[in-house]
Amino acid sequence: MAPLAAVVDDDLSVRESLESLFRSAGLEVRLFASAEEFLNAAHPRKADCLILDVRLPGMSGIDLHRQLLARSCKVPAIFITAHGYDDRTRSQTYSDWTVACLTKPFSEDELFDALQAALKWPPSS
Repeated sequence: MAPLAAVVDDDLSVRESLESLFRSAGLEVRLFASAEEFLNAAHPRKADCLILDVRLPGMSGIDLHRQLLARSCKVPAIFITAHGYDDRTRSQTYSDWTVACLTKPFSEDELFDALQAALKWPPSS
């Protein structure tokens, strides 16, 4: 069974681009336009990795990740944003399950490196 990546981003073009990229790499992909849509969706299978936009209308990607961790739903997360990462944002995204924080536009290589790390999470060290 192919790994499953869940993408939560309010930008349709980002969701579609990531879906195409991940499918070409042999992954299954589920797309969500908001954190609330993700939380309200039926999840027949737990995602192997989350790609979360930091800034979303309504609940942020950071708050979604915190809520999932509070529910003991521990899934490696890659945060993405078009707004850059300052110290405050980095500290808000930090958890034992945060794999990477990427700034849009990021390269395919950066994303695939983060994705490969996420699929091997947690690190064996």
